[in-house]
Amino acid sequence: MASISRKSGRGRRAMADINVVPYIDVMLVLLVIFMVTTPMVNPGVVSLPTVGGAQVQPLPPVLINISAEEVILVKSEGRADKTLSRQELGAFARERSELAPDEPMVIAADKSIKYEVVMDVMARLKENGVKRVGLAVKSN
Repeated sequence: MASISRKSGRGRRAMADINVVPYIDVMLVLLVIFMVTTPMVNPGVVSLPTVGGAQVQPLPPVLINISAEEVILVKSEGRADKTLSRQELGAFARERSELAPDEPMVIAADKSIKYEVVMDVMARLKENGVKRVGLAVKSN
């Protein structure tokens, strides 16, 4: 420690030491708190689906293919059923949804088709009772 000397004419000298003991005490208390509370926290339980429990799709999807000329070709069970216009698609969808209400329909469109044509076809299917409508994509 620095001593204070009045005889030399100098004033009090500042102490240059930092007392770190209180900081160490605080850090140790925080460490103990975290060590005690960490085992008490329950991690969230997530129930993940399993592949073995997945249901097999009972109905094959109906494929609605829109060509570059906006011609709609409907394929079901691997064979081409009919060629439809957008106006005739509503009646077709209503007929199919009455026969099989859970039958999925997948839209596959040429990449040059405008997005609004695909959305119009999807809207017509939904308006006429088709519950499950999807889009087919090509992976590279």
